[in-house]
Amino acid sequence: MALNKRQVSQLQKIVETVQAILAANEKPGSQPSKQKTASRTAGKTNSRRSGKELAAFRKALRAERKSGVPVAEIAQRHKVSKSYIYQL
Repeated sequence: MALNKRQVSQLQKIVETVQAILAANEKPGSQPSKQKTASRTAGKTNSRRSGKELAAFRKALRAERKSGVPVAEIAQRHKVSKSYIYQL
């Protein structure tokens, strides 16, 4: 597959852009993005609710919602999305 002059030029621009991004991340004092996300989630384990636990969790969410607790507060407290609460 032969590339024309314009395609080669575009590929060179892409390579230059990627190299510039990598060089910016390798500066001393800046952390790679993987370490930043790892530090945010340190100590947190994702677990999936199932069965009776899920039913009880949904029932508790509905009860909180009926008692007038704001959706944003419920979502933040239980670490679920606001749309999940609205879907119940």
